[in-house]
Amino acid sequence: MTGPVRRFRALPLRSRLALLTAVAVAVAVAAVSVACWFFTRAQMRDELDASLRNTSAPDEVLREAFDACGVRLRQPSAETANFAYVQLVLPDGRRCVAPYYPPVKVRPEDLEVLGGAAESVHDSTTDGGAEVRVHSYRTTVGGVPVTASVSRPLGEIDATLSRLALVLTALAGIGVVGAGAAGLWVARTGLKPVDRLTGAVEHVARTEDLTVRIPVEGEDEIARLSRSFNAMTAALASSRDRQARLIADAGHELRTPLTSLRTNIELLARSEETGRAIPPGDRRALLASVTAQMTELASLIGDLQELARPDAAAPGRLEVVALHEVLDTALSRARLRGPELTVSADEVRPWYVRAEPAALERALVNVLDNAVKFSEPGGTVEVSLVDGELVVRDHGPGIAPEELPHVFERFWRSPSARSLPGSGLGLSIVARTVRQAGGEVALAAAEGGGTRAVIRLPGAPTPPPAPPGSGVVPDQ
Repeated sequence: MTGPVRRFRALPLRSRLALLTAVAVAVAVAAVSVACWFFTRAQMRDELDASLRNTSAPDEVLREAFDACGVRLRQPSAETANFAYVQLVLPDGRRCVAPYYPPVKVRPEDLEVLGGAAESVHDSTTDGGAEVRVHSYRTTVGGVPVTASVSRPLGEIDATLSRLALVLTALAGIGVVGAGAAGLWVARTGLKPVDRLTGAVEHVARTEDLTVRIPVEGEDEIARLSRSFNAMTAALASSRDRQARLIADAGHELRTPLTSLRTNIELLARSEETGRAIPPGDRRALLASVTAQMTELASLIGDLQELARPDAAAPGRLEVVALHEVLDTALSRARLRGPELTVSADEVRPWYVRAEPAALERALVNVLDNAVKFSEPGGTVEVSLVDGELVVRDHGPGIAPEELPHVFERFWRSPSARSLPGSGLGLSIVARTVRQAGGEVALAAAEGGGTRAVIRLPGAPTPPPAPPGSGVVPDQ
């Protein structure tokens, strides 16, 4: 059984549909034909039984049959002999057959009529083997109770049933062939959209051309499949474009620090090769520049590694994190990077969130670094954390309204910030980390100048209870 199933599954879909259609129609036609044949047979036998019940053997024929058991024999009329077979069954089981009638075998049903049954209609055979339908009833001949059997050959209806069977078989064959042809036509017509989709997929696989679109017609399953394919190719094209743009932008951003770093190192190497010492002040400046460029390059590579993960990828292990403690660490780093600034955090309340600790700290550092970078020397950066809402406000030049929709895009930098250090990836990483923690982030112009960054993270002012047996003691 497994072999035919495997061979069937190996057939093309069009052939399988045509074959299944033909088989289904064949089964239906066969069932209807068999039912029709049996119904016709039953109907014809019922009509034959009714005809036999309405037929009584003539008294002359009965006397002739009775005489056939004795001495005297008389010939029946020809028309009676051609209509039905007549014989008598005596109580002792003997049969008396009128001349020119074939003898019919006596059945128990014939004797039961003499025992009290009103009548009996049953099948029997002649001594020659021909099948007959027999109607037996009780009567008397010369005062002797006997069973009169009137029978007719079943060949009358068997011939009709044979012809009907041939007609039904021919019709069934024609129906199966027609159903197979119709199934093949339906399969070809119905699978044309699938053929187009298959061709489009093969074209994309062969040429990597993601601009291919399939025309969508109607609202059926094929139309839904076509829409899904179009959406998939559009998403793949967009992803490839973003990837190409990311590589181009990354190459551009890496080229600047690498070029500067190479220039400074070549100056130092040339000084060593020629023996012409660089003044101590200039040497210290060169080394500080090399250190800064290495730091910028390392930061940029870290940002690129963070963004290399797809947006849909699962974040790292989420933990219950004390946001206020992470903020304290980020504030310490911000104060080191902007020693000439005042970074105040007058209102910081406890707040616990579920997030990836390292990513969350990097996001807060990026927000604070952004505020420090755009603040004027001697300026102030104000930070607050109340009920899960972190607000970082600087007093720098601010962001133009037309630039606000782009601040979280990768590598995007405002024209006024392109001369400052940075890669344009910091706020993109912030937005991604906050979304993965279930929060939201927004930048807006602050009243009186500057920028106001707001991060909202779901959580609670107290840590959740530790699972039993974990050994973790919540903060008091």
